[in-house]
Amino acid sequence: MAYLTFQVQSMTQDEAWNRKYNEVVDFINTNHRNPSKYIDEERGAYCNWLRHNKKLYNSGELKAERVPLFEESAQTERGASA
Repeated sequence: MAYLTFQVQSMTQDEAWNRKYNEVVDFINTNHRNPSKYIDEERGAYCNWLRHNKKLYNSGELKAERVPLFEESAQTERGASA
């Protein structure tokens, strides 16, 4: 009997945050708008992430190394809304 062996490489929280950040920024740049809370795919994939991180940012709880990136995404957001 043959056994399959494989390694699972998990991401750190910072890697996961950066991946989602890049997805959100790409979405905004591609669609020239913010994710919609009315479209299920966008709400689950991007809108909730943005809302959660805005809450952390506004309360001063967002990790210091993430603040400049998040501020940059906020500028991208404003440009998409205009």
